[in-house]
Amino acid sequence: MSNNPDLRYAAKDLRGFARTLLERAGARGDIARDVADVLLDGDLLGHTTHGLALLAPYLDELEHGRMAKAGEPTVVSRRRAAQAWDGNRLPGPWLTLRALDAASAMARECGTGTVVIRHSHHIGCLAAYLKRATDKGLIAIVQSSDPAVAAVVPHGGLTPFITPNPIAAGLPTSGDPILIDVSTSITSMGYARQQMRAGRQLPGEWLIDAEGNPTADPGVLFNEPKGALLPLGGLDAGHKGFALALLIEALTAGLAGHGRADPPSGWGGSVFVQVVDPEAFAGIAAFRRQLDFIADRAHKTKPRQGSEPVRLPGERGLQRYRDALARGVALYPAILPTLLSWAEKYGVAAPTPIS
Repeated sequence: MSNNPDLRYAAKDLRGFARTLLERAGARGDIARDVADVLLDGDLLGHTTHGLALLAPYLDELEHGRMAKAGEPTVVSRRRAAQAWDGNRLPGPWLTLRALDAASAMARECGTGTVVIRHSHHIGCLAAYLKRATDKGLIAIVQSSDPAVAAVVPHGGLTPFITPNPIAAGLPTSGDPILIDVSTSITSMGYARQQMRAGRQLPGEWLIDAEGNPTADPGVLFNEPKGALLPLGGLDAGHKGFALALLIEALTAGLAGHGRADPPSGWGGSVFVQVVDPEAFAGIAAFRRQLDFIADRAHKTKPRQGSEPVRLPGERGLQRYRDALARGVALYPAILPTLLSWAEKYGVAAPTPIS
C-alpha cells in the first residue's frame, strides 16, 4: 500500500476492501456494504475529507462500541408523510440510505416525505446520497448537525457553539442532476485538519484565532488557545451562514428532539432527509424544463476575466466520478496509510494499484 499520489485503484477493489474491513470489525453485512458504498462515493465525487478518510475513524468507533454494529432504528413517530426515528447509534450512511428509501416511498404517495433521525452516528458525505433520488426523478434534501461538536462561531462572536451544519440537495434535470452540498461555515473541520497535516495554509482567511483575528492557519483550530471556523460569508457577511446554520439546527436537532440542549452522546448526528416528487406538483417534465433552462443560462454566462466557464453544483464531481470509474480512483495520499494497521489487524489484503 503506497501513498504515491499518482497511483490509482479500481473502485471495486476499494469498495471490497472497505466492506471487508467493516465486516471484520463486526458490522452486519448489509451495514458494511452500504457504509463502504457511501464512503467510496464521497471519494469518487471528489470529497476527499468525507470519503474513505472516514473509514479508520469509523473502525475505531466500532471497535470501542461507540458505533452500533447491528440493529434497527426505532420509529418514534409516524404519519403519512413524516417519520421520526431514533438511530440507536447505528452507522450514519446505512441509516441515511434507509431514511432516503422511506422518504421516497412517502413522496410517491403523498408528494413529499420526511424522515428525521436522532442518535445517528456520522453520515459521511451528503452529496453521496443525492443521485439515488435524482435518478428516479425525485428531489432529495439532506441536512445534518452534530450536537456533540462546537466549532463554528455565531456571526460577531468569539465562542464556537455549532457545527458546520451541511445541507445537500439533488435536483433532477434532463441531463446530469444538479448536486448541491455546502456547509454553513466557510470550510469544514475535516478540510482544515487535512491541510494542517499537509503543512498548508487555507486558501483564504476562513477562521479566527482565539482573539478574533482572521487567519488562514488551520492550526488555530487544534492548538491552544483554540480559534474557530467562521460562518459562511466570513467576517463581513457571516450573518447569512449563521442564519442558515440555525435553520438546519431546527430541522435536524429540533425536529428529531435531540440536540445541544441534551448531554453529549458522542460523535454522531441529528439528520433531516426529505424527498419531493415533482409529479405531485406541476410534473417532472415541467420541473426539468425549468431546471434545464436555468442550467443552460448559467452555462452560457460570460465568465469573468481569468475565470473558467461557469459550471453547476456537482458538475465537476460527476466528471470526477466517471473518470474514477473509467481510469481508477486517485485517493488523497494520506488515506490508505491510515488503514494499514487495520488491514493488518483484521488480516485483509490491501488493494493493488492498477496504475
